[in-house]
Amino acid sequence: MRVLRRVDSAADGLGADVALYGLAAIFALVTALTSTLLPHRAWGGIAAWGYLAAFLVAGMQLVLRRPALRMSLTWAVWGGVALLPLVVQAAQRAAGRTDRAQEEVLVVEHMGERLAHTGTPYLGPEAISALPPGEQLLGYAPYQPGMALFGLPRAAFGDIWWTDARIWFALVTAAALVTAVRLLRSSPVRAVQFATVLPICALTLATGGDDLPVLALSLLALACCATDHYRAAGIAVGAAAALKLFALPVLAVLLVLAFTTGNLRRLLPGALGLPLLTLLPALLVDGNALVENVVRFPLGHGLVTSPAQSPFPGYLISQALPGGRYVAAALLAAAALTIAVLLVRRPPVTAATAALFCGYGLLAAILLMPTTRFGYLLYPLAFLVWSPALIFSRRTGTTAPRGDTALYRL
Repeated sequence: MRVLRRVDSAADGLGADVALYGLAAIFALVTALTSTLLPHRAWGGIAAWGYLAAFLVAGMQLVLRRPALRMSLTWAVWGGVALLPLVVQAAQRAAGRTDRAQEEVLVVEHMGERLAHTGTPYLGPEAISALPPGEQLLGYAPYQPGMALFGLPRAAFGDIWWTDARIWFALVTAAALVTAVRLLRSSPVRAVQFATVLPICALTLATGGDDLPVLALSLLALACCATDHYRAAGIAVGAAAALKLFALPVLAVLLVLAFTTGNLRRLLPGALGLPLLTLLPALLVDGNALVENVVRFPLGHGLVTSPAQSPFPGYLISQALPGGRYVAAALLAAAALTIAVLLVRRPPVTAATAALFCGYGLLAAILLMPTTRFGYLLYPLAFLVWSPALIFSRRTGTTAPRGDTALYRL
């Protein structure tokens, strides 16, 4: 850890910035030339130039030793490598291109259409089975009901570039991240980079994007806890949990943090109220459709299987060993139990420690899940890098003193 900190802080962080942007430029170029996914290739063709420009500017900052503009450069790079490709692809899609969005964008927009017309964003198993075999996968919506809100603009106004669900993903992401940064006393450049310009984040936002508002709202919730704004933290993490199940582990960790610090009554209404409020209408309209999409399909019991099959240990075990799916599930349960025991025996007392719990816990889950995506790694990476920034908050009532060893308990 000390070696990583020294490398990261060398030349006021500028050396690591140069390496980050240089490697990201290479990644984007390789993606543009070799990816089999056309939205990814389109992203790489634009993002490579943005990363190259950032590499040159960061190199000049390194030579001149001018670290003051690092945060400004980070936001500018995000605009060039994530927002610009997103807008270009949204405009091309509105003009008729059918290869300028990943399937999750279509799924979210279909959720908005169904919510507007039927009162629920989900199709039941009978309706999904009636679809042609090639369309049944897109009939599933394995998200929480709140995700349908991002599809409402297209349902209301039609196929215009600004009704693309990714535009609204980006707006919520930007609002949450800017608010989180303003709450913190320090200038968490590296933390912001790992939530914005890191290729896995920029590519995801430009081509699919549904994970970024969930991540940004979770990071905002941690920043609110670090600055003793627990009511706002509850609203932020509750909104994230109303969008996607991936936020539920974060919500659980923050509940423990709030209980430990005596702030549970402030966090609880928003943290649990918002997810329940969004679930209730879908449950009342068609509870079976809700269970089919949100529970059965993610667990592999739907009419079709998820294409999320990145070669992580859980997937490899499930494919290579007899009864491998049960072995992977047992390992995942053991990891979850270990995290739960640690939360009970050594509960987090600072937002920084809570971020570490979130990061390591989600990393273990992603590696051991039988079906997962490489892109999900953006969650643990962002949480782990965000943790140090939470130590130096504007208020110190919930942050660790210098001698506190809480961050090293895990």
